[in-house]
Amino acid sequence: MNKTKETFVFGFAIFAAFFGAGNLVLPPMLGFNSGPDWWLVTIGFIISATVIPLMALFGHAKLQGTMLDFGNKVSPLFSLIFCICVYVIAIALPCPRTAAVTHEMSIEPYLGTSSLLTSSIYFTLTFLFVMNRNNVIEILGKYLTPIIVLILLAIIVVGVSSPSIGMNASSFETPIIGGLLEGYQTYDAIAGLLTGGIVVISINNYRGDMPFEEKKGMIAKSGFIAMFGLLIIYAGLIAVGALFNSEFASDISRTELLSGLTLKTLGNIGSTFLSVLVALACFTTAIGIIVGTADFFSGLFKGSKRAYLLTAIVSCVIGIVVGQMNVKYIIDIALPALMFIYPLAIVLILLNVLPEKYVSKQVFRAVVLVAFIFSVPDFLGFLMPAENLQGIKEIIPFAQYNLGWVLPAFITFIGVNLFSKND
Repeated sequence: MNKTKETFVFGFAIFAAFFGAGNLVLPPMLGFNSGPDWWLVTIGFIISATVIPLMALFGHAKLQGTMLDFGNKVSPLFSLIFCICVYVIAIALPCPRTAAVTHEMSIEPYLGTSSLLTSSIYFTLTFLFVMNRNNVIEILGKYLTPIIVLILLAIIVVGVSSPSIGMNASSFETPIIGGLLEGYQTYDAIAGLLTGGIVVISINNYRGDMPFEEKKGMIAKSGFIAMFGLLIIYAGLIAVGALFNSEFASDISRTELLSGLTLKTLGNIGSTFLSVLVALACFTTAIGIIVGTADFFSGLFKGSKRAYLLTAIVSCVIGIVVGQMNVKYIIDIALPALMFIYPLAIVLILLNVLPEKYVSKQVFRAVVLVAFIFSVPDFLGFLMPAENLQGIKEIIPFAQYNLGWVLPAFITFIGVNLFSKND
């Protein structure tokens, strides 16, 4: 197999790993709420949902280790705690969300059964697959992803080429910021940290003799191919959501909107087909998250099978409890956790991409600490009344947009580098 073909094979594999069906319910609603400003919202969404994840893959290309390597310059203990937080968030929020999306898109419209029954059966089956690892899910995912992509592309092409019927006005005061923060909900930056390590292992297993620089180039190029594919899907769904936003009720849910858009563009058969495929894709995503988390915690205890089993059980119990809630609620309760973990994740990703001469241990420690401190008001803003933090948010630049950590972290990066050079 030539190098170009290998690069595309790994690119499609990365795309499939990122392509969580739960993420598909986010872009159409962004377009729906943004109307004529859909392209501005798209810019923000693309930054957090494709550009930053691509930077994470670039970071892995440079490090060629594991996710633990991203935070080791701060300290090994910090890196361990950060990784544990990432995995805990993964099993507590995006994993259960796959069950909620499955219920709302594929079960409730046809069977009308309770969400608790869906999540119970869903995670019982998930547990069985997690404990009996085989190639069935891998093969299923290999064929599912291209079929879903083709259906989504059909929705986008038909939707964009349909006659314009007028759009409702945007509900965003700052569309780019709105899109940026909504991109957090894809968990794609976190997925970049998790998936990149798997890609490194896969390439080592596949081509262990490949030189470091050649592997670096392959990971970076494969990552670009994957993120470009996501960009097309995300931007297209945002555009279609905007173009049809006057045809749905203002209080429509995310899952109902995606189903409605499918119905309007592809008809009943297309809508039913997508519902079934989304359910299967959600299922493979849940299994992948739990297997990855169980492997991580098992690794902390020297490959303990008991740690793997306990992690799988806890993950599935959390999945049943959280997964019975509706998608909107799971998205809403995720906001504090995302406001806590995302600034740290973004800072670690960007620092690991930059040239070594600009990212000493002192820079890592100072920038991460400052980003954490200045993200606390954003985190607390979703846990207490807004007026309690009004004073401090008026002092910190961009804090009113929940991005109060950005400028202080950047100034710290510049300041520590200048101070180190003059020292």
